[in-house]
Amino acid sequence: MNKNELVASVAQISGLTKADSARAVDGIIKAITKSLKANKEVRLVGFGTFTVTHRPAREGRNPRTGQKIKIRASKLPKFRSGKGLKDAIA
Repeated sequence: MNKNELVASVAQISGLTKADSARAVDGIIKAITKSLKANKEVRLVGFGTFTVTHRPAREGRNPRTGQKIKIRASKLPKFRSGKGLKDAIA
């Protein structure tokens, strides 16, 4: 399912217009992104938890040349599904 299909599905389920549903979906995405940028987790009970994980700097190798390279530290978004979601798809 892509974003347009999600917006159409939200519109159908909620009874909102597609324009209102698109604003709602965009608002949810922006709110989650803003919280993750601030290193705050987003917990949706029954659905799951969005968190930020930290990867430390490490040394890697260029696969073409075999030369050692430094890979800098980074932050990655992570999603862990909740019990309600797991039970719904099992």
